[in-house]
Amino acid sequence: MLAHGMVHTYELSIPIFVSIWLVEFDVISLGFTELPVTQATLGLIVTVGYGLFGVGALPGGVLVDRIGSGRLITLCLFGMAGSFVLLGLSPNLLVVGFALVLWGVAASVYHPAGLTLLSKGVTARGTGFAYHGIAGNIGIGLGPLVTAILLLFVDWTVVALLLAAPALVAGAYAMRAEFDETAAVDTAAVRDGGDGSGGGTDGSVSDDRGATEIASFSEFLTESRRLFLGGFALVFVVVMASGLYYRGVLTFLPNLLESLPGFEPIPLTSVFPPVVTDALGVQPESTRAINPERYFYSGLLIVGVLGQYIGGKLSDRIPVEAGLVGGFGLLAVLAVVFLPAANAGLAPLLVVGAVLGCALFLVQPLYQATVAEYSPPGTRGLSYGFTYLGVFGVGALGGAIAGGILTYSTPTVLFATLAVFGAVGSGVGLYLLRRRRRTAV
Repeated sequence: MLAHGMVHTYELSIPIFVSIWLVEFDVISLGFTELPVTQATLGLIVTVGYGLFGVGALPGGVLVDRIGSGRLITLCLFGMAGSFVLLGLSPNLLVVGFALVLWGVAASVYHPAGLTLLSKGVTARGTGFAYHGIAGNIGIGLGPLVTAILLLFVDWTVVALLLAAPALVAGAYAMRAEFDETAAVDTAAVRDGGDGSGGGTDGSVSDDRGATEIASFSEFLTESRRLFLGGFALVFVVVMASGLYYRGVLTFLPNLLESLPGFEPIPLTSVFPPVVTDALGVQPESTRAINPERYFYSGLLIVGVLGQYIGGKLSDRIPVEAGLVGGFGLLAVLAVVFLPAANAGLAPLLVVGAVLGCALFLVQPLYQATVAEYSPPGTRGLSYGFTYLGVFGVGALGGAIAGGILTYSTPTVLFATLAVFGAVGSGVGLYLLRRRRRTAV
């Protein structure tokens, strides 16, 4: 839970910085040429770091099955701290991009390591996913909120350096933590395929081994082919749709909101009396201001705690496929109504934003539990590696897609595209649900 909070603190503080980088930097110097800084070009830079966050999950999943979760989580924490130190020292966007690459590589191993630990070490799996998700959402919400507050008083480079400190502390704790990574593994059930039949039901995959150590590329291909021959291939489509929607709506959301009525900057000198601003070192002529869009963005993410909890509980009570149908269907509807709500006034936008924050994270424990049902225990790390390759690797393209659409088209086109992603996830969930019911009959 501690590591999960750190991962998402860094992940979701980046869009706050994006809105600053769009103003602070004019060009991206590549040596042989210069590119203008636009939402499209900056979206590509951010996509590289976010993409590695996902792509690295696949080799991370292989490593989890070989060396376990503990060491990988520790390395993840120290690597993320180092990347934000570099970010705080960045003189230009090229170094910013390199720091984001380092962050993506370090953070990429967390989800296969952490989720494998939960799926094999916690018996109440759905509830475990929910509490784990809540910790992630605390980081998701408080990370941007703390970033926004610090930006009132210090430059973004100083904020990046300050954000590195918690991961260093968490890494030191992780070096001392001890736990049983296989406490919930029933070796008899694993050997018999979960029900004594040697095979799974309702499209799920079972395994006849307690663990699978992938020692070569050919074994990786064999286990991957075996994984995708079952229902996991369709689950992979769902997680890609989730990642594209998630990154597509969040990467430029603060920048998109700042142009809406009611989100005008509020100078600090108009909010606090001189005695307070003087104590804070804010000069009367200072341009430092409260940016409401950053706090709306943080609040939307904090509401996700409720979504994580509801999604985790639902995964223990209803077929996970039914949860996918409803959750992704809701995301599609919210994409359609977001801009009309924004045009209707601040109050409707706050309501839709709160529901969106809840729905974005409601689907996560649902698809995480679905992966556990449609993958064998022996390659659970590999299956979660592929899952986060889809969510954060392929899903990172959502940022580039959003940046390109906002640069060359309109927000209406962006939200229509997001609605399509939601509809795809819901449609695949409906197919899996119907197949499950046919198999049960």
